[in-house]
Amino acid sequence: MEQVVRDMSASDHLQEAKKYDWLKIIFLWAAFFCVIASYTVVKELKNGIFAYIVGKEYIPLARAFSMFVLIPPIFLYSKLVDSVRRYWLVCGFSIFFSITGFIFTYFIGHPEIGLANTDSNQYRLFGWLFYFFIEGFSPFVVSVFWAFANSINSPEGAKKNYGWMVSGSKLGGLTSAGLAWLLLGMRNEMGGQRYSDVFNYQCLLATSSLFLLFVPIIMLLMIKTIPGRYLHGYEAVYKLEKDKRKQGKEQTGIFVGLEMLIKYPYVMGIFGMLFFYEVCGTVLSFLRIGAAQAHAANATEALRYLLVIIFYTHTVGFFISIFGTSWLFNRLGTRRCLLLVPMTAGFAFLYFMLNLDYPEALAITSIVLHSINYAFSGPLRESLYIPAVKEIKFKSKAWIDAFGGKFAKSTGSAVNLLVVWLGSNFFLISLSCFFGSVIFLWSITAYLLGKRFDRAVERNEVIGIDEE
Repeated sequence: MEQVVRDMSASDHLQEAKKYDWLKIIFLWAAFFCVIASYTVVKELKNGIFAYIVGKEYIPLARAFSMFVLIPPIFLYSKLVDSVRRYWLVCGFSIFFSITGFIFTYFIGHPEIGLANTDSNQYRLFGWLFYFFIEGFSPFVVSVFWAFANSINSPEGAKKNYGWMVSGSKLGGLTSAGLAWLLLGMRNEMGGQRYSDVFNYQCLLATSSLFLLFVPIIMLLMIKTIPGRYLHGYEAVYKLEKDKRKQGKEQTGIFVGLEMLIKYPYVMGIFGMLFFYEVCGTVLSFLRIGAAQAHAANATEALRYLLVIIFYTHTVGFFISIFGTSWLFNRLGTRRCLLLVPMTAGFAFLYFMLNLDYPEALAITSIVLHSINYAFSGPLRESLYIPAVKEIKFKSKAWIDAFGGKFAKSTGSAVNLLVVWLGSNFFLISLSCFFGSVIFLWSITAYLLGKRFDRAVERNEVIGIDEE
């Protein structure tokens, strides 16, 4: 009789766990929908507004400066990680970027500060501030959301559910990109634009800011609905952090994230996976912006061209996340999936280099690279943080996504400048050497990183603590 009661109790517990596991993914799906719906549009607004206010020739300089501008906020964020609950970080940054976005929306329409003033020069502070503001969106909204998701999911849960969670972000991205595309394509009775560039940019930024206001509501509903015992994530890390709290050792300082990035090869490997993608993405982005300007007569048309590519990127990514991400995670395992990323990127670049004469080749390559990153490589890379301590999940991750990501983009910009300097005669050979070298190093990093991850999960290890 006692055995039957125990079996019934275990069965009820299993059903309850499944119920809250699905609820957790639904809440994360909805929050990620809003985050990426907002980020998709503002990411494309960044270069457009900066180019028309300051000048497109200063974009590489702004990208380089953004690395150093983000350092003080990273230190502040590291302090907050020690003193604020994880879900409050997601809520707080979402609210901050939403309110600040509405403020920028107003000033975009200012006759002297905003887009109405067509006198572009490097001394217009508003353009620089807007660029740095959007640069902070990825490390302090997208990255913090991922850090929170990684802290409440196990490696098994990530394999099973991250594909579904990411599908929300792809649906959000294609929704906002599609709506923006339709808005910018509206014509009046005379065949011209229905609305001015200023109104279009204000409308898109305001809508993106509004999406972010839903994120804290969703987060708080999740915390109120799901019991805390179902938000532990990787159990070994949870027990370690619980012991630290009991011993009063939870405070670790603002420099520990950078120290762990340098100290642990595993964390440096995660940085490498992001670095190689961002370098290649920056090179393609430079070519894509040039194609947009060649096809456009004004700011609205250039932005619409870019949004078409983003729309198809999120559409392809949506289907990958639904039908491919979780299936591949479970079928191939983390190590093989990590190797699949540089291999796929290599085939995409090979296709591009062999079809330089076709204008569609650049768009197709860009869609393939970015959709795979957003729907497959991104969640795979994020799942690598799960067996790590909180300092790596939040603090080292902030350094990787902010400073490391910007460093990668600056490196890509340097490659673009070198290719331009070498001239069209060396365009094919220079890009071939660059892509070939990156794919080779990317593959080695993926293999070693996957091997270390599998060992940690098999042995129930926690990455980020000193081992004898």
